[in-house]
Amino acid sequence: MSNNIATRETEISLAELRGDCARMAPHWVAPAKSAPAPVAPSRIHGVTVPASSARLVDAMSEYGD
Repeated sequence: MSNNIATRETEISLAELRGDCARMAPHWVAPAKSAPAPVAPSRIHGVTVPASSARLVDAMSEYGD
């Protein structure tokens, strides 16, 4: 594997990088955010919680400590 790095990559300024990003931003369209669908408890399987962790969570107040 070579350690050669193009000289141009090391000489780019922050302003140039920000300009490049600003020009590319319209090409990167993100999908609209949506809330995840709830999952039925019967579909959740294979999750194991150590007893010490379960006791810790059980001992916490409703809004956290």
